[in-house]
Parts: sequence; structure tokens; C-alpha cells
Amino acid sequence: MNDSGGRGKVKKAAALSVLAALLLTVLKLIVGYFTNSLGVISEALHSGLDLVAAGITLIAVQKASKHADSDHPYGHGKIENFAALAETILLWVTAGWIIYEALRRIVGEEFIEPNIWGIAVMLVSIFVDYERSQMLYKTAKEFDSQALEADALHFRTDMLSSVVVLIGLIFVSLGFGIGDPLGALGVSIVILFVSYNLGK
Repeated sequence: MNDSGGRGKVKKAAALSVLAALLLTVLKLIVGYFTNSLGVISEALHSGLDLVAAGITLIAVQKASKHADSDHPYGHGKIENFAALAETILLWVTAGWIIYEALRRIVGEEFIEPNIWGIAVMLVSIFVDYERSQMLYKTAKEFDSQALEADALHFRTDMLSSVVVLIGLIFVSLGFGIGDPLGALGVSIVILFVSYNLGK
């Protein structure tokens, strides 16, 4: 990332990631609120943390692109490593909350009624996460940005977790209410697995 054109592309990719995270967070919060689906609510929280993570990445790539100065004689590139660590911690926080809430609902048998809105928002989420993950990963490899690569991995996790939630909601529509919290537990497992690999 030595040339200004490369830095510009990295910053643009990070900014688009923030915008996508914001839109998905708002959409999932609205649908989760009205349907009371734990799977969708968990995904909303996950997307909210993604928004914070994407913001951290945007700041990191901006700082990392600065040239060396008297206080940072070797440049600012190391800040991207801290961004990757911050995203790992956010994944752990998300997984912990999902596990707690899913078990609480299973024990209390708090299940939702079937609805099409949860399924629809998960389909939109899967499409958006796939597109932005591909964009971020390509840019990360092209310009050797660790923060963008972590972001891409993070959003691939989102895509997988959205698929799990979608499957759970389909089971709910078939009359198995427990599918919603079980889908949420599936999300937590995916998150823990990816956060472990990211934190290595």
C-alpha cells in the first residue's frame, strides 16, 4: 500500500463495508423487533458489532496508510494488527450473548410464530455479505491489508450464520418452534470457530 491509488482503494473498500454493515443492522433490528425472532435479533447484534468492526477497520487502514514520522519511524502499519484483534474480541462477545439468550428461550420454551419477514431479511443478508466479502478479500490480497482480510473473514462468518438462521426459520415455518433458538446457537458455534482462527 505504498501508492496513493492503492490506499484510496483500500479506504473505499472499508467505507463501503461500513455502509453495508449499517444497512443490514437497521434492517435486521426492524425485522427482529417485530418478529421477536432470536435468530434475526442475534444477527442484528452481530451486524451491529460488524458495524463497529468495520469502523475500526476504516480507521485502521487510514492510519496505516500514513507515512513514517518521528513518533512512528517504521510507519503506522501495526495498527491493522490491533484492528484484527479488536474484531476477534467482538466476535467472542457476540457468541456469548447468543448462547445465553438461546438457552434461556429453549428452557423457557419461548418460541416464535412462523413469518416470512425473517426468512426474507436473511436472504438479503446472505446476498449482501457474499458480495462485500468478495470485494474486501480481493482488495485485501491486492494491497496486503490485514485489516481488510479480517473484515472479509468476518463477513463470511455473517453469511454462514445467516444461512444457519435461515434454516432455523424454515423449520419454524414447518411447525418446529425450537428451530429459531437452535439456529441462533448454530450462529454462536460458527462465530466461535472463526474467531478462534482469526485470533491465532
